[in-house]
Amino acid sequence: MALQSSWLLVALLLLPGCNALNPLCGSARPSPSLGSISPTTMVFSSLPPSFVLTATGGHFVASSVIVFNNNDLATTVVSSSELTANVTSAMIPGTGSFKVVVKTPSGNSGNLGCSSGGTSGAQTLTVN
Repeated sequence: MALQSSWLLVALLLLPGCNALNPLCGSARPSPSLGSISPTTMVFSSLPPSFVLTATGGHFVASSVIVFNNNDLATTVVSSSELTANVTSAMIPGTGSFKVVVKTPSGNSGNLGCSSGGTSGAQTLTVN
């Protein structure tokens, strides 16, 4: 029985990725996915002093943040699939395309073979 237990422990330690079979990944956070943002376009001459940017996707957790044009925003987690944050007009110096991603920090310390956190693919807010 001791030999079987030893092999089970070795198998658990060598399992890649985070799943129910790997207890060492308990604090791992999934990588966020960003499906869409709202709004997607705005007119520079009509920008309000601030507006709410909504990010819709998946795997959002309490520590997920919206990153607008390389700036972390104070983010409200509405659900595991929706985030909101205020963007001020001062963050938009002129017309152009502004990159939006969602970032979730890693939940693990050390390399246990668990993927944890990360940055989503980008969406673009276009300001004409």
